[in-house]
Amino acid sequence: MSPAEEEKSLPLPERWPRASKFALSACAAAVAELVTFPLDLTKTRLQVQGEAAVRRNGAAAGQAVPYRGMLRTAAGIGQEEGLRKLWQGATPAVYRHIVYSGVRMVAYEHLRDSVLGRSEDESFPFWKAVVGGMSAGAIGQFFASPTDLVKVQMQMEGKRKLEGKPLRFRGVHHAFMKILSEGGIRGLWAGWVPNVQRAALVNMGDLTTYDTVKHFLLLNTPLVDNCVTHSIASCCSGLVAAVLGTPADVVKTRIMNQPRDKQGRGLLYKSSVDCLIQTVQGEGFMSLYKGFIPTWMRMAPWSLVFWLTYEQIRRICGVSSF
Repeated sequence: MSPAEEEKSLPLPERWPRASKFALSACAAAVAELVTFPLDLTKTRLQVQGEAAVRRNGAAAGQAVPYRGMLRTAAGIGQEEGLRKLWQGATPAVYRHIVYSGVRMVAYEHLRDSVLGRSEDESFPFWKAVVGGMSAGAIGQFFASPTDLVKVQMQMEGKRKLEGKPLRFRGVHHAFMKILSEGGIRGLWAGWVPNVQRAALVNMGDLTTYDTVKHFLLLNTPLVDNCVTHSIASCCSGLVAAVLGTPADVVKTRIMNQPRDKQGRGLLYKSSVDCLIQTVQGEGFMSLYKGFIPTWMRMAPWSLVFWLTYEQIRRICGVSSF
């Protein structure tokens, strides 16, 4: 059998390992995103609630804040906008995770196995896991930033309608084209700096914690590589990711949702640092943790659904465990 014939006879994951892992992680992420999306919408609404910069600019003067806490926010969206609106912005969110999760998972495994390298005992040192997780998250989020921008802005459309403001977008395609026409290519990457910063922190919590906890359990406890180990590791990763990522997520959401001029420059914040300073000065330090409960309540099941699905899909397709 010739080398070409041998290659053709190999299973798909062995012929195109990175493309296969990209596709598998994208499928797992799409499932997790659809299951937990209402919590993401609730979190986004909470994060722009009571925004000090908006009050100073008079954009919401005299308006009462319609939602206060997580449960009242979610219930209010369902009652006032309809249950289907709890999934408003889900399409660009799924697009985002196809790109984001696909790139970050492939990048992390490449960094772990080929660039940074494991130790002689097959363990992956914690500092290398931190570097790999942050780098993979930053790379994945940079490529996915335009879809995240559209997701955040579409999630706020229901609130704009309740406030009597005109809707900005008719759908995902219209949102992309409008942002592109108003701000150019640069406009699609508006807010990419806090977005990448958040992704680096979240993945230091998610990828780093999952990989470290999973292999610690396998090396130091009687647990084997099964759903129990995956569940414990994913629960730990969801909590750490929420703690590390919420402040950057608040900044990212506000920068992405702010009005912009014709050149695509923000009218409320000059940069992520400016947004951070204005938020803390105007609303207090704990405002950086607005939406933490729904963030954590979303990240915990998201992480659980994603990692269990991803590990099982890999096993079914004959790809080695993560």
